[in-house]
Amino acid sequence: MTQPTRRRGRPRAFDGDKAPAPIQSLDRALALLEALAEGGGMTLSEIATALDQSPSTMYRVLSTLEAREVVEMDPQNQEWAIGPMAFRLGSAFLRRSGMVERSRPAMRALMEATGETSNLGIARHGKVMFISQVETTESIRAFFPPGTLSPMHASGIGKALLGRFPADRLDRFLRDQPLDRFTDRTLITPNALRADLARGRDRGFAVDDEETTIGMRCVAAPILNVLDEAVAGISVSGPSHRLAPEDIARVGRLVADAAAQVSRRMGA
Repeated sequence: MTQPTRRRGRPRAFDGDKAPAPIQSLDRALALLEALAEGGGMTLSEIATALDQSPSTMYRVLSTLEAREVVEMDPQNQEWAIGPMAFRLGSAFLRRSGMVERSRPAMRALMEATGETSNLGIARHGKVMFISQVETTESIRAFFPPGTLSPMHASGIGKALLGRFPADRLDRFLRDQPLDRFTDRTLITPNALRADLARGRDRGFAVDDEETTIGMRCVAAPILNVLDEAVAGISVSGPSHRLAPEDIARVGRLVADAAAQVSRRMGA
């Protein structure tokens, strides 16, 4: 009789489809790190309020993470932030995926062709996470450090990715994620967002027209894998007075071409 194959990477006691119960302290620590990644510097009381935990509980977690350099505290303002070890851990993920290395030549060429900052981002838990950037030399420019999170429905890369989602995945996104308003240009209804995604899909690039920040525009296109699935997005971001409406079509073609180059490097 053939024995069932045990899944590698887990002990026999945890074989099967049912996930083991989470370790509460570890889950709490990871929730804390997510809060710091989104909020930047936070005081102990702000962290405790955000996670609905007591300050003493959060301080014990912070102290443990600080000993490993996963978080650090600024003694001047008493704010906690992500530490150098967290960056090293994140960099290990980027090295494994190979996405950044394959994208950098196209991103640099895109920045040089447009004069604006180019960005690389992926979808993570209903948001866009920026994982790489090639900055312009202009003094006024877009800046998204690796790890920065942005709303999918109001960002160029987010809409480029949403436009390639299968129908059921897009339905889930619209059901589960709030379409928060950031400016008077933000698309906050499912119908308006669906129509905009369709336009972006047809022309080959998406546009954030001051939908996250007034005075800033972004043009983005999806990076595809061998299965024709969107695995990341590449974009150009800059001030609206330099990335003017009459420039969008030209920049959009450049961004779409850059995304296609990276897609080919990914095997598409």
